Amino acid sequence: MLARRSFLLMVLAAAPLAAAGRPKLVVVLTVDQVRYDYLERFAKEYRGGIARLLKEGAVFTNAHFEHAPTATAVGHAVIFTGAFPASSGIVGNEWYDRASKRQVTSVSDDSVTLLGAPGTSAASPHRLLAPTVGDVLKRAGKSRVISISLKDRAAILPGGRSADAAYWYDAKTGNVVSSSYYMRSLPAWVEEFNARRLVDRFAGRDWTPLSDGAPLVRLPPGGPEYFDRLTASPFGNELLAELAQAAVRAEKLGRGPATDLLSVSFSSNDYVGHRWGPDSPHVRDMMLRTDLLLGEFLQFLESEIGRENLLVVFTSDHGVSPIPEELPAGQGGRILGKALLEAIEKRLAERFGAGPWVVGHAGPAPYLDHERAAQRKIPLVELRREAAEALRQVRGVARVYTVEDLASGRGGDEIDRRVRNGYHAERSPDLFPVAERFWVFGSERASHGSPYVYDAHVPVIFLGPGIRAGRYDRRVAVNDVAPTLAALLGLRAPEASAGEPLREVVR
Repeated sequence: MLARRSFLLMVLAAAPLAAAGRPKLVVVLTVDQVRYDYLERFAKEYRGGIARLLKEGAVFTNAHFEHAPTATAVGHAVIFTGAFPASSGIVGNEWYDRASKRQVTSVSDDSVTLLGAPGTSAASPHRLLAPTVGDVLKRAGKSRVISISLKDRAAILPGGRSADAAYWYDAKTGNVVSSSYYMRSLPAWVEEFNARRLVDRFAGRDWTPLSDGAPLVRLPPGGPEYFDRLTASPFGNELLAELAQAAVRAEKLGRGPATDLLSVSFSSNDYVGHRWGPDSPHVRDMMLRTDLLLGEFLQFLESEIGRENLLVVFTSDHGVSPIPEELPAGQGGRILGKALLEAIEKRLAERFGAGPWVVGHAGPAPYLDHERAAQRKIPLVELRREAAEALRQVRGVARVYTVEDLASGRGGDEIDRRVRNGYHAERSPDLFPVAERFWVFGSERASHGSPYVYDAHVPVIFLGPGIRAGRYDRRVAVNDVAPTLAALLGLRAPEASAGEPLREVVR
């Protein structure tokens, strides 16, 4: 009897969640740098899309990223593949590529060109090693997969390798751009969008809070400085929402023979959060404006394709730490890259001779010079051990993992597991330092990247026909989003996914 019950449970676990008709359009709304507590902190002030998501959606209150570093590229890859960096190969926003001996970004690609603005190189998803939900959809039929953001990595990685298009914002010209990876030239509707110069209407504008009061920011009157600073204001999100609406109409998303997928990643919240911190009036106003903007966007989508045809996912790619300087004395601090570099170079020079020994980095994590070590017949395990010991002496560093530590596969606590999930054998650095709680690496006022709750706990909400509304408090991983979407569409989960379908969502 027990064997039969176990077999039935296995069959149910493998079965698709979607028993009724599939949605015509899936829209994944990723708002960059939104901690889960923002939903509760400003709950009484929400009146738009976030309010509706909380009321009508399946709200997972205890969803966490189970990897480190918690960064934009990594988070977007996890949301759409369900895979950890150990499988997806996206180990950071940038890292050192030993084959080419240079720093690369998660999407940089010298073999393609930029479309829509001057430039000789662009970007593509060629570094992503795991398939996305969009890739699974494309294999299954005639689905359209389009992804947009202000950031190239937040536009490119969600769509996967087989997306029809990814579009992002060029901060030098204010244009919407793409890559020759997807197409030979921009489609007419994007050319028209750029020609309308909607971006210019925010030039010289004040960002005044919704609750009135003195302006928070005044944008420059125009030019490259304006195009750049626009991203750290609510007007960046407004521009992106208009682009998303244009994409839905021009590409006839949700009107084809198969389910289409649109990813929209709102980047301005991240730029604002880094500059002014999570407890600033800027972040509060950004969240209230994001709420209203999402409300309008949901209404637009439903008017275009019908509420019964729309499935929405709302989430974020990472959280953010408090600004250390604003915490009570002794509760946080800052570790500059210079301190880490000097500590490693000094110890390795004393032990093995003059360097330089650090050849690259992924955030604060260093790549050591393997060629120099080989020339001097220094075992890499010994080189890493000495460098790790140097980092452990830097104030604010809590732990340092070497490649040997991460490759061992041994157990450990939550932090150990998250760092190990972020380790990729060919791409990861030699060492991975973890700061003390509320300590941050780098000079940005507020930052992220740690395995701690303020960087890892984010919203996950599903909304649409057949979704069981409610509050679900059990611990889940953001890796569960991709297999849940696949199951709702009657598809197999992306092959490298480490998540499980969230069965609570189905009515």
